[in-house]
Amino acid sequence: MRASSKVRYALYLMIDVAKHQEAGPVPLREVSVRQNISLKYLEQIASQLSKFGYLESIRGAQGGYRLAREAASISAGDIMRAAEGEFVSVACLDEEAEACPRQSHCCSIAAFWQGLHQTIDSYTDDVSLESLALTQL
Repeated sequence: MRASSKVRYALYLMIDVAKHQEAGPVPLREVSVRQNISLKYLEQIASQLSKFGYLESIRGAQGGYRLAREAASISAGDIMRAAEGEFVSVACLDEEAEACPRQSHCCSIAAFWQGLHQTIDSYTDDVSLESLALTQL
C-alpha cells in the first residue's frame, strides 16, 4: 500500500507551515519552492485543509497560511483524512460502498481487515503534527 501524493503533500504542507509560521503567515509559493511541489496542487490541498479547520488563510500582501489550531492538537490521521478521506484497506469496510458480494465468503478474514484499519487509524492518530515538525529537518 502507498500513501497518495495528495496525502504526502498535505503532510509536507502542514509540517512546513508549522515550522515557519512564527515569522508570520506562510505563503504557498514559499512552501512550493521549499518542498518542490506545484503551487496549483498546494492551493487545492490548502483549500481542503482549510475546510476541515486545520489551516487558516490570511489575505493581503503579507498573507499566507497559518495553523488554525495548535500543532499538538492536529494528528497525522486528521491531515490524511482531510486530504484523501477515510482510509479503508478493502471496500467492504467503506460504509458508503455497496454491499460486498463476497461478504458471506470472507467472514474469517473480515476481522483481519478491520484490525488493519484500526491499527492504521490508531497509529496515525497518535502522531501529532507537532512531533512531525520537530523531527522533520
